[in-house]
Amino acid sequence: MKFMKLGSKPDTFQSDGNNVRYVANELATDITVTVMDVKFYLHKFPLLSKCACLQKLVASSNDENSDEVQISDIPGGPVAFEICAKFCYGMTVTLNAYNVVAARCAAEYLGMHETFEKGNLIYKIDVFLNSSIFRSWKDSIIVLQATKSMLPLSEELKVVSLCIDAIATKACLDVSKVDWSYTYSRRKLPEENGNDPNFNGVRSRPVPKDWWVEDLCELEIDLYKRVIMNIKAKGILSHEVIGEALKAYSYRRLPGFSKGVIHSRDVAKYRSTVDTIVWLLPADKGSVSCSFLLKLLKAAIIVDSGQMAREQLVRCIGQQLEEASVNDLLIRAAEGEDVIYDVDTVQKIVKEFLLQDQSAEIESEENEVQEIQRPRILSDASKLMVAKLIDAYLAEIAKDPNLPFSKFVDLAEMVSCISRPAHDGIYRAIDMYLKEHPGINKSERKRICKLMDCKKLSVDACMHAVQNERLPLRVVVQVLFFEQVRAAASSGSSTPELPKGLKDLNSGSHGSSRSAATNPEEDWDAVATAEELRALKGELAALRLANGVGGNERNGGDSRNSDDKAAISKMKSLLKFRRIFTKIWSSKGAQGENSGSDSSESLGSANMEEAKSTPSRNRRHSVS
Repeated sequence: MKFMKLGSKPDTFQSDGNNVRYVANELATDITVTVMDVKFYLHKFPLLSKCACLQKLVASSNDENSDEVQISDIPGGPVAFEICAKFCYGMTVTLNAYNVVAARCAAEYLGMHETFEKGNLIYKIDVFLNSSIFRSWKDSIIVLQATKSMLPLSEELKVVSLCIDAIATKACLDVSKVDWSYTYSRRKLPEENGNDPNFNGVRSRPVPKDWWVEDLCELEIDLYKRVIMNIKAKGILSHEVIGEALKAYSYRRLPGFSKGVIHSRDVAKYRSTVDTIVWLLPADKGSVSCSFLLKLLKAAIIVDSGQMAREQLVRCIGQQLEEASVNDLLIRAAEGEDVIYDVDTVQKIVKEFLLQDQSAEIESEENEVQEIQRPRILSDASKLMVAKLIDAYLAEIAKDPNLPFSKFVDLAEMVSCISRPAHDGIYRAIDMYLKEHPGINKSERKRICKLMDCKKLSVDACMHAVQNERLPLRVVVQVLFFEQVRAAASSGSSTPELPKGLKDLNSGSHGSSRSAATNPEEDWDAVATAEELRALKGELAALRLANGVGGNERNGGDSRNSDDKAAISKMKSLLKFRRIFTKIWSSKGAQGENSGSDSSESLGSANMEEAKSTPSRNRRHSVS
């Protein structure tokens, strides 16, 4: 730490109790200066020769009280006044980063200018500030913190602005010119502590570009804002370094920020901090991580930040949503809400993400809507990552028993336009929702199942689906058919033709040879019974076995036998599928209007673990 000594005489100031200070001198004191509640018994000559303010006060007082002066509003109080008084006496005074601001403001108050007395205190303090304090990284930060208690005079004297500029200039220095002694908040390395036996006195570790970010976390938010603005204005440091500084400050100044919560009763203070950090965020995409932005959004919601701050965060998050994780997106709903998570905010984020890939429409002066083609900046990989992210997010929020059906479906439909090779993720989310919300009606169950494409389910997902009592029979049969298609393709045979009943099902046709008293559409949308699922499971196993045998025989025979056996295998598989299809259809017709269930237990877990049959659930219950 830099310091400066003024004067050469010994310090003879002494105390008489807590509120009396005097100079031990052979001469009797002839003036009493009262600073707040402390009385100073001093001599007029050394004081009045250097302090224009005291000279005026003594001259303006009446003759009876000419030796008593009241000073109640001097910056720095009795301590700062005593420094100025000692300087007037020529006594030794030590100035450092902790007391120089108070001494400078007190000297200004007392009028200790160079024009009043050559070599006065103000001149000497200004020289110390410019030659020592503002050249030291650590001292500049200490002085800047000290200016806060001296406002507004420290601002008027430009001590604040000069200190901010000095800090910003040092932060923007080329790292090759930065010495580790500048930093004092970082943990030192072994070689810096002198504990490394192999350290030869030469620093081998390069200085990082963000070496300064932790030190600035000591500043209050208003001063921190001005420093960062000054650094940004210089245009030397990258946006990533600025982002790292904001991240470090957030973690230091917002308790619980790393966990997405704020632990403090001073909501107004932390609201100001959050709003300022949001305002300081660099505009460039990728300056800060998506995870940090989502933590900042959670904090903004907790402290009830303004709408503009939230909207800015939503836009920034939407531009790099592919970087987020499910835990990042789990934003707690406000107190008093029935749901656990804030799904509406996530919908806004997804909307911002998708807007990057759309054309913009503007209204011209003639009220004509014109479309502006913007370059599509979203890659297929980014869209696929977001689709998988939302699938996983849906699986998590589906566990909320109070989650409205519309919120789940609307969010899922937002990413339905994104093509993905596998639909296991959305299937898991749908299965979880059906498990936690057994009371949804048939139309809702049908709509939610339309979100997935049975053709894109993996083998494990198909095995889980054909045993899933929560799925409508329509979905189970589709899964079984497409598994047959997959098996046929793996055996080298052509894809089997879709049975007419399934064609009618997919096209929405209600035509059937059955009695008009039954509704085939309701039968297909009803939940499959355990007996039907066991039959479908057996069919699936038979298909796999048939294809396995066919494959082995082909490996041992010639090409002609292979073609014949492949055709036979295909016909057998197709006939088996038609038989099981007819069996299920007849079973549904026999049950009539009593088919359908919304409250069956799972045969498989949400994680698609190996399912176990539940015979006790064979009986089905009808719902209105």
